[in-house]
Amino acid sequence: MNWFGIGKDRSRLGRYIDQHGISQKELEKAGVSKATVSRLCSSDEHQPTISTARKIINFLKKFDSSVNYNDFFDM
Repeated sequence: MNWFGIGKDRSRLGRYIDQHGISQKELEKAGVSKATVSRLCSSDEHQPTISTARKIINFLKKFDSSVNYNDFFDM
């Protein structure tokens, strides 16, 4: 899926944060590196470690308490 015509594909996580107005920079505040956030937002082929996924989910639950691992990751 191309978002805003930029021409970049986005993962399920990338589309979610785009649709909810959360920046990748803001997602880094979950304690995840910029490179990891970028990788996870660009392709569903990239899967995080359990620790990283937990950080991301806990951060996103501040915005939407219904999010869970299966929304974004094949775990």
